[in-house]
Amino acid sequence: MKTVNRLLIAALVLLPGLGLAAEKSDLIMFGGDASRNFVSDEKGLPEKWDLKSGKNIKWVAELGTQTYAGPIYYDGKIFVGTNNEANKNPELEGDRGNIMAFDAETGEFLWQSAHPKLGAGRVNDWPLQGICSTPAIEDGVVYYVSNRAEIIAADVDGFHDGENDGPYTKEGEMGMIPKKGEDGETTMVRGFIPKQGKIDEDIIWSYDMIGELDVFPHNLAAGSPLIVGDLLFAITGQGVDEGHINVPTPLAPSFVVVNKKTGELVWENADPGDKVLHGSWSNPSYGVFGGKAQVLFPGGDGWLYSFEPETGELIWKFDLNPKDSVWELGGRGTRNNVISMAVVVDGRAYIGVGQDPEHGEGDGNLYAIEPGDKTGDITDSAAVWHVDGDDFHRTMSTAAIHEGVMYIADLSGFVYALDVKTGERLWKYDTFAAIWGSTFVADGKVYIGDEDGDIAVLKAGRDGGEDGEGILLHETNMGTAVYTTPIAKDGVIYVASRTKLFAIENGATWKPKGKEGS
Repeated sequence: MKTVNRLLIAALVLLPGLGLAAEKSDLIMFGGDASRNFVSDEKGLPEKWDLKSGKNIKWVAELGTQTYAGPIYYDGKIFVGTNNEANKNPELEGDRGNIMAFDAETGEFLWQSAHPKLGAGRVNDWPLQGICSTPAIEDGVVYYVSNRAEIIAADVDGFHDGENDGPYTKEGEMGMIPKKGEDGETTMVRGFIPKQGKIDEDIIWSYDMIGELDVFPHNLAAGSPLIVGDLLFAITGQGVDEGHINVPTPLAPSFVVVNKKTGELVWENADPGDKVLHGSWSNPSYGVFGGKAQVLFPGGDGWLYSFEPETGELIWKFDLNPKDSVWELGGRGTRNNVISMAVVVDGRAYIGVGQDPEHGEGDGNLYAIEPGDKTGDITDSAAVWHVDGDDFHRTMSTAAIHEGVMYIADLSGFVYALDVKTGERLWKYDTFAAIWGSTFVADGKVYIGDEDGDIAVLKAGRDGGEDGEGILLHETNMGTAVYTTPIAKDGVIYVASRTKLFAIENGATWKPKGKEGS
């Protein structure tokens, strides 16, 4: 997706225990690499396209009715997290969490996971939300967190290749199957139903965070894994009960690390314990501060935590809310938790805070943090700059930083360009719709989707036009809401709307079928 961060490579070389051959790795994850910076060095990308005429549309594929994860590209395939309403496999009906794989060149559906919902219902696994974890992929293995709070490692080809990769080889589920009795009569009994057809998922290993660690995800486990060497880092979804007051399992971890090859637990951390405000829905990042490699976990209490990657030793923590902020139910307070990710660039971490979008708009906070070699509570000593609620609102979005400019959106629908050194606003663009995804920067452009279904393509750079409101190159409506972040590969932009996956390429022509493109 982009040029690998050289500081990350240098740090990883210093950590042989992590087992990473950084220069040769084909690793890709949400945000591109471990710095989580949504910037690509792709060129020749389209700035405009038209769904009705099919201009610059390469192909369109059907997804479920809710899509929040992906897209992500790996080895000629596109992966998306969605729900089961597309009914790709009629044998697996009902509400499920799906990872779908498509051919990147043609849009052909290849295979899918189809995880049943948790029995506890919406408190742990909200209906019809599908899988909200964008996979990390490396060496032919897809890693993600299922709606059942399982960390899954699966073969990138699924059963499409006709092979069952182990050690896990019993893909399937319990259900009603026909059984012939001694009298020759056939009755339906409960039994094991294999799921090993051509379009099914081929699981290599899985780790059940509820069964093994007593995790209590609030509404949904949604973590997008971070991989560094042989270690996989994830946030569990740990949160409050349906009453939104108590954390039922305060000793269960919010942060976990497993061996990516075996799924065995390496370490866990239960911070922030009973101080989780709502849920834990962010994702970890990795960086180098003061010459020391560190993994950053945004907590459900609104703090950013730094740990030693191999041992889990706490290095520092930073409160991402002002001291006088107060958490109140339903989003009425001023204290926020974290849904976005920390972006690590040149020894600094950049991150904003927000809440469940159902809580609505509100004041937010955006920080640039330079930890250096500090330890402990560094809230009062490590902030380089801070933009508060008067100039920045609650956000679910992760920043993209390129050539000294930070691009970041907030839930209120504004896209900001800031000087990354000072936090000074360069320009501010209004999409007039809520934004859940993140800015994607490539080829001199900033791509951003919104809840109205529009993809705005803005001119990247410090110049925001005479009015300082950003320079809009083009805007296209994708038919339904865009909650995800676009990606680019080999001159093609991939966009997942709520119900469809689009491949967009200069010079391509697509002929709409049925309701598609309307």
